[in-house]
Amino acid sequence: MDGFLNLPDIERAAHEALPPMVGDYYRGGAMDEATLRANRDAFARAALRPRVLVDVSRRDLSTTVLGRRTAMPILLAPTAFHRLAHPDGELATARAARAAGVVQILSTLSTTPVEDVCRANPGGTWFQLYVYRDREATRALVGRAADAGCAALVVTVDAPLLGRRERDIRGGFHLPSGIVAANVTGAPRDMPRVAGDSALAAWFQSQIDPSLSWKDLSALRAMTSLPILLKGVLRGDDARRAADAGVDGIIVSNHGGRQMDGAVASLDALPEVVAAAGTATVLFDGGVRRGADVLRALALGARGVLVGRPQLHGLAVGGEAGVARVLEILRFELDHAMALCGCPDIASITRDLVR
Repeated sequence: MDGFLNLPDIERAAHEALPPMVGDYYRGGAMDEATLRANRDAFARAALRPRVLVDVSRRDLSTTVLGRRTAMPILLAPTAFHRLAHPDGELATARAARAAGVVQILSTLSTTPVEDVCRANPGGTWFQLYVYRDREATRALVGRAADAGCAALVVTVDAPLLGRRERDIRGGFHLPSGIVAANVTGAPRDMPRVAGDSALAAWFQSQIDPSLSWKDLSALRAMTSLPILLKGVLRGDDARRAADAGVDGIIVSNHGGRQMDGAVASLDALPEVVAAAGTATVLFDGGVRRGADVLRALALGARGVLVGRPQLHGLAVGGEAGVARVLEILRFELDHAMALCGCPDIASITRDLVR
């Protein structure tokens, strides 16, 4: 794993190793993939303004997120179907997260049961929730995640329908025999090939509730005592409404460019959401590939950042060791960027660092 110098190196190796259907699923975005590209382009526009003559001989990357101490302000985003990348799937990811001292957010569409993942990363697992049409199945899944030991609930709110992902349609995306969505409750767990469509899109349309609205937040709150975060917010007015509704956190995200093509880049939306979020914790998701990207998002007001596709790339090239290498590289690069920008700790990463 030491041969990989950066995350783009790992990504290239992963796509050489993965079957085309899986590689396209991991790399693809919606329609023309304009928002997918915009997420990366936004970082290039956010020029840094380093401070000089600051003592950075010692640097501390640790922080707190929702009251939990983490080794660095990086979380593993909810990403589906890890066993498509490696037989150990989400268990390998959980072990790497635990070793690095970071939170793993487990997808509803994990290929490993939530109970097993929580045992592999005790106290460091959050659960991402898609809300089913069947609300009793939703309630059962939320209870199962809490009973397993998940420390927070991340509700995805930008997916009333699955984005139209043309790579998946052309490639006939489906789950191979022996791989299932292990946490799905009250619905089919396998996703066999569907003629002329993505099996995931077909499953989504049949199972996920497109009527989910603000009035449902109180019902979700009644299901659990866990902290609740909303993932998929890109507007200040939505952030303010979420904060007024009492959510604990807001994740600025356009779903990695996989939902509404043409949506604003996550980094461009971040300052507006931060300004409107009140006391709610704001996290950032979208296009992070370098430690300096983490620093930029923190300077613009995020408490931490989520990393999605890179963990899958790491899994594909080396299982647990591959995910560990992804986190190791990001930690090194963030530490390096902090030193060069005159930031001895996370609290010193402030708005004035970004033009």
